[in-house]
Amino acid sequence: MEEPVALSLARRAPRLDDRPLAKRIGLVILATDHTTEVDFQRLVASDEIGVYVARIPYANPVTPENLRAMQPSLTAAAALILPGETLDVVMYSCTSASVVIGDEEVTAAIKAAKPEVAVVTPTAASVKGLRALGAKRISVLTPYTIETSRPMADYFAELGFGIDRFTCLGLTDDREMARIAPAEIVAFAKEAMAPESDALFISCTAVRAAGVIAEIEAAIGKPVVSSNYATAWACLRLCGDNSARLELGQLMALPLEGEWP
Repeated sequence: MEEPVALSLARRAPRLDDRPLAKRIGLVILATDHTTEVDFQRLVASDEIGVYVARIPYANPVTPENLRAMQPSLTAAAALILPGETLDVVMYSCTSASVVIGDEEVTAAIKAAKPEVAVVTPTAASVKGLRALGAKRISVLTPYTIETSRPMADYFAELGFGIDRFTCLGLTDDREMARIAPAEIVAFAKEAMAPESDALFISCTAVRAAGVIAEIEAAIGKPVVSSNYATAWACLRLCGDNSARLELGQLMALPLEGEWP
């Protein structure tokens, strides 16, 4: 039998950085989500910003009741993202659930696990983005049913936005929402935009709208905000990345002003 390989300890311990990456963003996303991680790896992750994910249980169809049922999972999910370590931002990636649960309630649930973080919801980020673009009157496109869309219409109206046109695609499964072809998103966006609106909002973190924002803006001649596009913008700005990336759309060239949210 050959002699065992000799092993030895290094003469010194390695020097450790404070963090592997300078900034940390946690994502709390649905178990069924196909889109958010892909968008954040493309739009947000870098050598300076790490994106870390926890998934929570979710059962289709997309109804206010099923959306609200996610609330008890939020604290535990946030706690699982780098346990015992601080994060800079946690983003809860569900637009319609943020409406029915409430931005403040989502924030409280996440801060119960990560009290130091800024909490981003797609709704709060989209409102900030629309206001940064100077939009007062908007058109809205959602993939949901009318029943699920109604609370969202009320949400934006209560925050002072005039809604000129609100279009619903009538889908009930978020996995199907993720399969809407980008060309179809562009086509429906053109139809959904009322001429008198200042901007178009495209709802749902499952919808792959973030990759075609600039194309839609070129087609309709107005700024466009989508759920993942707005949260990516807000998370970047909250992490101190203020680089202007106009090729991704008008919002990505703007700063995040004022206190969050």
